[in-house]
Amino acid sequence: MTKLYLGIDVGTGSARAGLFDETGKMHGMGVCPIRTWKPEEDFVEQSSDDIWTACGAAVKDALAQARARPHDVRGIGFDATCSLVVLDKTDRPVTVSPTGQDEQNVIVWMDHRAQAQADRINLGKHDVLRYVGGVISPEMETPKLAWLKEKLPETWARAAKFFDLPDFLAYRATGTDVRSLCTTVCKWTYRGDEARWDASYFESIGLGELAADGWAKIGTSVRPMGERQGTLTEDAARELGLAAGIPVGVSIIDAHAGGIGMLGIGAPTAEELETRVALIGGTSTCHMAVSREPKWIPGVWGPYFSAMVPGLWLTEGGQSATGALIDHVVHTHTRGAALAAQASQDGTHVYALLKERLDALAKGRPIFGLTNDVHVLPDHHGNRSPRADATLRGMVSGLRLSDSEDSLALLYLATIQGIALGTRHILDAMRDKGYAPTTLIACGGDTKNPLFLRAHADATGCRILVPEEQEAVLLGAAMLGAVASGDRANVLDAMGKMARPGRTVRPDPDAAGFYEQKYRVMLRMHDDQVAYRAIMAEAPDYPPPSIKR
Repeated sequence: MTKLYLGIDVGTGSARAGLFDETGKMHGMGVCPIRTWKPEEDFVEQSSDDIWTACGAAVKDALAQARARPHDVRGIGFDATCSLVVLDKTDRPVTVSPTGQDEQNVIVWMDHRAQAQADRINLGKHDVLRYVGGVISPEMETPKLAWLKEKLPETWARAAKFFDLPDFLAYRATGTDVRSLCTTVCKWTYRGDEARWDASYFESIGLGELAADGWAKIGTSVRPMGERQGTLTEDAARELGLAAGIPVGVSIIDAHAGGIGMLGIGAPTAEELETRVALIGGTSTCHMAVSREPKWIPGVWGPYFSAMVPGLWLTEGGQSATGALIDHVVHTHTRGAALAAQASQDGTHVYALLKERLDALAKGRPIFGLTNDVHVLPDHHGNRSPRADATLRGMVSGLRLSDSEDSLALLYLATIQGIALGTRHILDAMRDKGYAPTTLIACGGDTKNPLFLRAHADATGCRILVPEEQEAVLLGAAMLGAVASGDRANVLDAMGKMARPGRTVRPDPDAAGFYEQKYRVMLRMHDDQVAYRAIMAEAPDYPPPSIKR
């Protein structure tokens, strides 16, 4: 019988399940969409019950595709977005929404409702902020907790448990309340290097009652990823279509699952790992690097001790909107709907059609030069790294009085190039503090786009290694299942034996000069935006309109 390990991944738009064998080969995968609500500008909400139901549907589809039986699964690992889940004392959902609907009990990672709370926390300059690049993000959990206490006091009073979504999933599976070293260190300010919560921080931001009750609501047991948290309960087994008693590993954040699913290719030494950056591209993009010593990089999250690779410090850069931005640019363009309809009719993808248009416009020359006069600052949803400024906005230079398909193709290319240059900006910040990245190991939805990979190689000067198993996030989650089962000794063992290399994309030396100049333009666009704000700060106060989604 083939030993199978199940990885369950909950992203922003769907739940996925993948079954892998001992070598990291996938045997079956299932996908189920999840529902999202956007009741106000910058509010993004989901339902933990809906997410769990979607996990069950995905697992059943994966089993069917693999022609596997429930008892073939030897271990389970969960990963998910770093979204905030709120439950009452009976483990039922508690609303996080201005609608008051209990079903909407998840504040999604990308939700920016807590910007004011984050700003106030940052003014306090508490020592724990050193571990998030000096500036806490509204995408992290403590600003969201502060928002709930201030804006929804009834929810705050009813809440008995606050979970990061990956930890909720493992809790729902096992009934054992264990929090992941990954989630708590990266998103909750837990001090992984000292194995403790910092009560003074929570007291300073008005959440001292969480410390007063002994951390019962946010986690009294914090354990390393992959350690056996418990086994699948009868109820969870029935809901997921599995057998009760399967070992379940302590969970991990989705991007970090991608990191462990890729960085171990070729079983590198700790020194070699410091030349690698895992790029996980989807709705947003994360840039994960590890080091033997902590590296303090302003505007870049971390250093986080043992939050991804055991015993190493994690540095985490990121862009808040990448795949989401590309989709937005294409689908809001006047030609977007017609192009999508054509792609459906032709049995292809809209991005393949745009690539065809770009090739035609280039007339045999490299397409990168087509955007000499079109530039995009890709901060439409703020800048996560290295500026750590969620208030920044996107900019486009070079628009013409044209709504043609060609104009969309150029804007699409310039957007991808802007995102790639944003990655270079993050890598440069890492280089300034001692990293020497030469290789990006890439996975995720964005990296299935050849144009995205090419732009990243050319803009950064790094070679890009694409793993043989492109579903590296699912593989990383399955690795946790393999460790929980006892079939792999630890996470490092699983990384070295279950990840395999695929193809390599090398930078085009002819593109280096073009991207050097385009990088200067991107940096200048940011400076110009700051200058515009300074000018408008002198204008009379005028309340902005309320923007509805």
